[in-house]
Amino acid sequence: MNHDHNTPLNLWRAIALIVAGALQTLTFSPFDLTVIGPLSILLALFAAIPVTGQHLFRAGWLLGVGLFGSGASWVYISISQYGNTSVLVSVILTALFVAGLGLFHGLTFWAWGKVARDRKIHRLILFPAFWVLGDWLRSWFLTGFPWLYLGTAQVDGPLASLAPVVGVYGVTMVIVATGVVLYALIPAIRQKRRGAILLLSLSLIVPWALTPALKDTTWTDRADKPLSVAAMQGNIPQLIKWDPEFMQHQMETYLALTSPHWERDLILWPETAIPITQDQAGPLIDMIAKRLGPDSTLITGIPWYGFSDELEDFTYRNSIMAIGAGEGMYFKQRLVPFGEYVPLQNWLRGLIGFFDLPMSSFSRGPENQSPLTAGDDKVMPFICYEIAYPDFVARNAWNTDLLITISNDGWFGHSIGPLQHLQMARMRALETGRFVLRGTNNGVTAIIDDHGQITAQIPQFEQGVMLGEVYTVTGKTPYMATGSWPVLTLAMILIVFARPRALPKPSRQTHAG
Repeated sequence: MNHDHNTPLNLWRAIALIVAGALQTLTFSPFDLTVIGPLSILLALFAAIPVTGQHLFRAGWLLGVGLFGSGASWVYISISQYGNTSVLVSVILTALFVAGLGLFHGLTFWAWGKVARDRKIHRLILFPAFWVLGDWLRSWFLTGFPWLYLGTAQVDGPLASLAPVVGVYGVTMVIVATGVVLYALIPAIRQKRRGAILLLSLSLIVPWALTPALKDTTWTDRADKPLSVAAMQGNIPQLIKWDPEFMQHQMETYLALTSPHWERDLILWPETAIPITQDQAGPLIDMIAKRLGPDSTLITGIPWYGFSDELEDFTYRNSIMAIGAGEGMYFKQRLVPFGEYVPLQNWLRGLIGFFDLPMSSFSRGPENQSPLTAGDDKVMPFICYEIAYPDFVARNAWNTDLLITISNDGWFGHSIGPLQHLQMARMRALETGRFVLRGTNNGVTAIIDDHGQITAQIPQFEQGVMLGEVYTVTGKTPYMATGSWPVLTLAMILIVFARPRALPKPSRQTHAG
């Protein structure tokens, strides 16, 4: 297993890498075929391990194209249907989006080849470390795209109990390592090397067999009494959501849905449910405060406009506020490019409709914001895309009792995107050991318990009210305490100590003559 390989990246290997990436999409919702995760890694290794180092960037890029082309091409819907952009331009922009994301896997494979060189054994040992570091890089570089991590699919899988301990990157590392062990096991079985077969089989079985034993471990403590909650799903059509003639009807819809439930402890409206800025919505906010019960809090998404000391200018922000027995305002920190702000806007504004979407001029909120309150409870909100960031959520969940996320996934139509988004919210609940109350415009509105399980929900594309209970919790999971650094450190240690050593240069000898 330690001989060199210099195989070119031929057509069949290229196809296998694209298929390997596409197979990973089947591990996520709504497909949930989690067993495919390690098998996709196995296929990727069969295609990439023998490939010469100079072709590994292209190999990784092809895998990334397969993954994001199948799992994230739902952006086409927001560009074409809601971005007022032609089909041709929408296809081109979607292709550029997928190709750009594929560069992360290309860079990961390139670095893997540079460090491991053409040594097969070192390529196998180092592969999980580089994969996880590549995922981590994708979580923050250029605002990040922390989507489609293999570990997320395990929220209902046998490795779910690892999430509160090592987080999604740790679960991902186990999945990738499983694919590596499967790859190494095949030649060991073929060559009848019993010692290698036993060692590899144990390393394959142990994490998958022992992890479910943690299932009943409780890392956080629930309060004795639950909070009664109500979440409203207005199912407002995206094409008319920002139509000035429809805004009044939209607010009336949410008031009507809420009317029988003003006494609930916590009421949740979704992202920008109030489609006018807070300085214009004063009369509506006052009316809501009067209708709420004395111990009731309503939390809603609302655009904010005002002077920013940080920016030294007036600006818009995507925000969420508490009304009634609670208080506080939170400004979204992780903005979606083109959806909430336009990079290089002086050049791009006006070129096509997609660069001029409604409410695409938001400014980023400051770091280290305080949670909202709902009575005596501290509630940490996350707006839309923010719930996808594992370390961001874990860090902000400190000293809070409940997590809330609001979203408007209407931008993605009937695609698989909203169901992937829900699955990530479930993983954040599992990692932090906290209930997550999720409110959306058109689904899926849900209550997620502290084990990542859905206890109540409203189906997609239906108007309705979700009633249920949530528990506030105290304490921290191990992952909350450490974040992803133990896993990332382990990956770096593997790279430093398991990389192949350079051969010593022969010494020059001088001869007297």
